[in-house]
Amino acid sequence: MPTQDVMKIYTKRNNLLLRVSKGHFATNHSHINYYIDVTMQKNRLSEAQAVAKELVSYYNTTTIVDTILCLDGTQVIGTCLAEELTRGHFMNMNAHQTIYVVTPEHTAGSQLLFRDNTVSMIQGKCVLVLAASVTTGYTAQSAVEAVQYYGGMVTGIAAIFATADTCAGHPVRSVFNPKDLSDYASYSAHDCPLCKEGKKIDALVNSFGFSKL
Repeated sequence: MPTQDVMKIYTKRNNLLLRVSKGHFATNHSHINYYIDVTMQKNRLSEAQAVAKELVSYYNTTTIVDTILCLDGTQVIGTCLAEELTRGHFMNMNAHQTIYVVTPEHTAGSQLLFRDNTVSMIQGKCVLVLAASVTTGYTAQSAVEAVQYYGGMVTGIAAIFATADTCAGHPVRSVFNPKDLSDYASYSAHDCPLCKEGKKIDALVNSFGFSKL
């Protein structure tokens, strides 16, 4: 973690916790006062399974999920979530009664792209967007727009951590939210009080991790 101020937020579920570090961090879209480390949830099977079991509770038999669109490297969680949805006999419209788990390609302009061999997994499908976090909402909104462009229908947005209740007109369901981290804040780079106080940036952060400055 980029600073010594490391905190773990535990839940009643085994292997379900959030690791955070307080400081001054810069993302592509904002400055934040906490770095939320979801590395283990994205790469450790036991923690990915715990996240999936928590998220699946938000979706009942009226929610159709044909495809899970994984953002921010959440493919392991997406696979576990697909397994949970399939186990629970959730509705989908796929001929083989299965769920696709896909990840988009990003263009140089940060647009989301699907190649011809994966478009069929989006077009005409009910798509659940899965992200590591939804704070500014830029990435999730881009995903919603991409799904719609390729002829899919978004049926929900899920995340490990989210500060937004809705994004692009869709409810956002998350494992953790500001109730778990009451003083979490996100600022525009041009209106960051930490910068105005002269506090140096501790690290640059994105979906891959952090780089200390």
